[in-house]
Amino acid sequence: MRTFAILVGLVAVAVAVPTLAPAKSSPGLIRQGKCSGSANWKLKAKLDDGLIETEFEVDQNVAGRRWNVAITRDGAAVFRGARITRPPSGSFTVERRIRNSAGSDRIVAKATAVRGGQVCRAVVAI
Repeated sequence: MRTFAILVGLVAVAVAVPTLAPAKSSPGLIRQGKCSGSANWKLKAKLDDGLIETEFEVDQNVAGRRWNVAITRDGAAVFRGARITRPPSGSFTVERRIRNSAGSDRIVAKATAVRGGQVCRAVVAI
């Protein structure tokens, strides 16, 4: 009887241990939409080794256009810079690995075309 109790205890611990281990990565979230003009945006965010891996893409289908880009996490800037759409697709991508704070994080990516003022704004909570 004692052997059976020990065996049951070991099985219970073996089953519980995998659920106690913290997740290293998540499948992530993908959001996409239209900008204020003809361009489209896509924002990907996923948890990976304690960081938030983000990828913001704008596709205008016209190469050589300059965009001002800002990415924030919970209102704090994590990227500010300019990008130029590249051939053959006429798009650009900004990738960043952002510190993951406790609780939910709100990632906002915004791109504004220098010529014409078209705006792309993407939001994801992770």
